[in-house]
Amino acid sequence: MLVLVLIGLGVVASSGLRIVRQYERGLVFRFGRVHGAPRQPGLSVIIPGVDHMRKVNMQIVTLPIPGQDGITRDNVTVRVDAVVYFKVIDPVQAVVSVENYRYAVGQVAQTSLRSIIGKSDLDSLLSNREELNQGLELMIDSPAVGWGIHIERVEIKEVSLPEAMKRAMSRQAEAERERRGRVISAEGELQASEKLSQAAARMADTPGALQLRLLETVVEVAAEKNSTLVLPFPVELLRFLESNTSKDSEGGQALRQAIESARGAVESLERGSGSGTGEAAGTGSAGRQTPDATGAADGGGEAMNTGDPVEQR
Repeated sequence: MLVLVLIGLGVVASSGLRIVRQYERGLVFRFGRVHGAPRQPGLSVIIPGVDHMRKVNMQIVTLPIPGQDGITRDNVTVRVDAVVYFKVIDPVQAVVSVENYRYAVGQVAQTSLRSIIGKSDLDSLLSNREELNQGLELMIDSPAVGWGIHIERVEIKEVSLPEAMKRAMSRQAEAERERRGRVISAEGELQASEKLSQAAARMADTPGALQLRLLETVVEVAAEKNSTLVLPFPVELLRFLESNTSKDSEGGQALRQAIESARGAVESLERGSGSGTGEAAGTGSAGRQTPDATGAADGGGEAMNTGDPVEQR
């Protein structure tokens, strides 16, 4: 009989033992009222049939917020989902003040997320994530403090846009890149025109530089092994030859007359006069000077006789 009594006492005593883990706190309810401070981790003894212990997890809880559909301040329909990190700092309030603190935090987070969407524009949702996260954290933390809950962090995970809006944003970005490219090209043209203007002024002061540049162009074109070579004959070269030709020699006189004839034809073409008139003037001058130019070949003017003699009519 005594043995049975001892066994019964052992069973009753063992039923009153509770183990509280390191990350938990134990709340003891005696006849429905919270009795004493929360039990710390370790072995705890309660009175069977009288006390009831409820364990509260003190770890940080990761609570995902389902995607919320909303309209931004600039009238764009978006879908935003986020995640909330929180933990219990007061086990008594978390159990007594709210029925289910996890569900309550989730509902407050969804409502706050929809409010943030309505107060922000699309650019803020896409670029200013840190500011929105802080504002969302304050909105959730305000009611959660009275429940013994502390919001550690809130993160907006993804912002989903309609396909039409994605295409519109893609076109906008492409147009912006084209605009920047055209501006850069225009700036390059402006800088190049300034440098060309300086080069033209320098060549105007030194006519020989233009001839050197012409020769360099010929060398560059010839390096490409083209079958056809178009070589312009500048008027400045005629002026150079005229100024450096002796006025007393017979060949020099013939050369100057040929230069004057060529210059007259070029000036006629530049003034935009009739092509027939310009050709007639050039042809007549060349025809009149052909015998002299041929006779002056012995005097050194052979280099200028580049065409066939033209018959004078």
